[in-house]
Amino acid sequence: MSRFFIDRPVFAWVIAIVIMMAGALAIETLPIEQYPRIAPPSVSINASYPGASAETLENSVTQVIEQKLTGIDHLRYFTSSSDSSGTVSITLTFEPEADPDIAQVQVQNKLQSALSLLPQEVQQQGVTVTKGRTGFLMVAAFYSKDGKVNQYAIADYLNSNVVDPISRVSGVGNLTLFGQPYAMRIWLDPNKMNSYSLDTSDVRAAITAQNADVSAGQLGGMPAVQGQQLNATIMAQSRLRTVEDFEKIMIRVNEDGSQVRLKDVARVELGVQNYDIVARFNGLPAAGMAITLATGANALETARLVKKRLSELAEFLPPGVEISYPYDTTPFVKISIEGVVHTLLEAIVLVFLVMYLFLQNFRATLIPTIAVPIVLLGTFGILAMFGFTINTLTMFAMVLAIGLLVDDAIVVVENVERVMSEEGLSPKEATRKSMDQITGALIGIALVLSAVFVPMAFFSGSTGAIYRQFSLTIVSAMGLSVVVALVLTPALCATILKPVQKGHIEAQTGFFGWFNRLFNKSRKGYHSSSGYVAQRGKRFMVVFVILVGILGYLFMRIPTSFLPEEDQGRMFVQVATPSGATSQRTLESVKKVEDYFLNQEKDNVDSLFTVVGFSFAGRGQNSAMGFVNLKHWDQRQGEGQSVQAISARAMMVLSAIKDANIFAFFPPAVTELGNASGFDLQLLDQGGLGHDALVAAQGQLLGMASQDKMLSGVRPNGLSDVSQYKIDVDHEKAQALGVSISDINT
Repeated sequence: MSRFFIDRPVFAWVIAIVIMMAGALAIETLPIEQYPRIAPPSVSINASYPGASAETLENSVTQVIEQKLTGIDHLRYFTSSSDSSGTVSITLTFEPEADPDIAQVQVQNKLQSALSLLPQEVQQQGVTVTKGRTGFLMVAAFYSKDGKVNQYAIADYLNSNVVDPISRVSGVGNLTLFGQPYAMRIWLDPNKMNSYSLDTSDVRAAITAQNADVSAGQLGGMPAVQGQQLNATIMAQSRLRTVEDFEKIMIRVNEDGSQVRLKDVARVELGVQNYDIVARFNGLPAAGMAITLATGANALETARLVKKRLSELAEFLPPGVEISYPYDTTPFVKISIEGVVHTLLEAIVLVFLVMYLFLQNFRATLIPTIAVPIVLLGTFGILAMFGFTINTLTMFAMVLAIGLLVDDAIVVVENVERVMSEEGLSPKEATRKSMDQITGALIGIALVLSAVFVPMAFFSGSTGAIYRQFSLTIVSAMGLSVVVALVLTPALCATILKPVQKGHIEAQTGFFGWFNRLFNKSRKGYHSSSGYVAQRGKRFMVVFVILVGILGYLFMRIPTSFLPEEDQGRMFVQVATPSGATSQRTLESVKKVEDYFLNQEKDNVDSLFTVVGFSFAGRGQNSAMGFVNLKHWDQRQGEGQSVQAISARAMMVLSAIKDANIFAFFPPAVTELGNASGFDLQLLDQGGLGHDALVAAQGQLLGMASQDKMLSGVRPNGLSDVSQYKIDVDHEKAQALGVSISDINT
């Protein structure tokens, strides 16, 4: 095969250029991320039932939906949570080979059969099915420095003008708004309603009837009478907009002509839908939005597009409102990839210098150097074919492969030079003869090296997801290097190398002469040392066994982990106040957290965004979450300025706050596998002992785990049961008084 390309070097160059162009085009389409997609596909179901308790949600919503989630292809398991804020979240996890789009469609179809069984209030709120990754890609905070725009106005503006445009950005999977839009709140006065003999159903019916859009038709619409000269749309009363409009709603007209309006029995004000969420940025009232990356999307490109779109929308924000990004995963991903790219470039330069040092011929060094960009670019094309991504592991595989991929070209060049020197043939003839000698050896080398890495591609689970891309990247690069060594390298040798007279060996002077003498001296020393060891084989075999034993001992003693923990420049703070605590009480604890990070850790912390009413453990008035954005790594070079040290100090200081359980932690190496470093345990009630027994077992488990010296930061992955007041209705008295149960329930 090589003879064909030796005689047709232009054709060999065309093949090389096609390989490079395919790789260059593939780079533009490959997603960029820190690690391969390790977590299996997941689909989330979210529903809300305002005012319902967690137990009511569990019985009337969660279990109803769960019972319909049967017969779904590749479903591994699902988890659900029901909290006191009226929110239900069900996450379905699928096998790695499942198609996320097909999984979402199947879940949506199963959900349709359950919708009619759900409470009417849940159906009105809507049940959503989304696919996406676990964990936030980024969080954007909107705040007013001068305080002229309150957090409710900001949240309402975001809901009306920002949420939809950002949701449509390519790569955005899901969007969570930390804030609530404006709503007209009507506070009924039971005493006044009783004096007018009204109940809530009367008020609700009046509001529904008088706050509605009416389609009144057209004047002169077709078909029209003969001679009609005017066509106009008829406008009727639309939805009410102001407090005064709602206050004038007529509840009843009495027989004497007197009227009962809404303002007579209620106080009307412009508020928000609910006050469960309180967001703050660096201690200032704020609103925010959290963005989740869509499955298969490019993290860096999505973040860039979101920031670009927000910068466009920033011109229309209320005066004084600014945007900040207190949580952003992409800077660390970008720095990680840039670091590997720099390592890759350094490796290319070092490989060139080493080859030139030993070949001591610029033309001979140039030939294997040309193979490097061809093989690397071609490897990107193969990554696209396999559906891989540009990540730390695939780039490290290329760094490792550089030293291997030039070996084939070096073997070709050195053998051609040997044939020219020994037989005095021209470069073209020497290349022909050389390739006849080493073609089989080149293919054999590639197969042997591939046999080392290919088995890693068959690992299962998350480990397989990591090593599969690593191993196949190396194997692909080595395969392309053999192709280049058989196609392009012979053509380059035949055209670039200069002819050498038979038996001529050029004597080197200067630096190369000094290096050759030093290398020959080192080689002789190695030969003598090898002979010394060979003559005392038994003695050195004992030394070898001892070294192996020491290595085994050290291997068992060194701590192990799935992936190393890294300083990603961000951390979390989770706040949980006692069960039944209000948002105001939780906010007081949050202010203490803000004071610590913004004052005592001001040299390390860039910004802090806190949200009361939301946390990774659940939603509720007694929960809060803090997103801590640390300063750039260049500004945190000193001892005790790593995220691990900052987190440890925060745990020690914040644990002194008596009215809350506060945990500071940092994200894991792979955000898809959870929101915090470490591991989670799920406690299941397999024996059906009931909720109280499960809670008691959880307390015992947490107590035992907190006493284990090998564990730190032990915390419940959920909120404690909230305080509840139970109302027992006397049905007989209600019937005797003519009060229906449905009226009581409303």
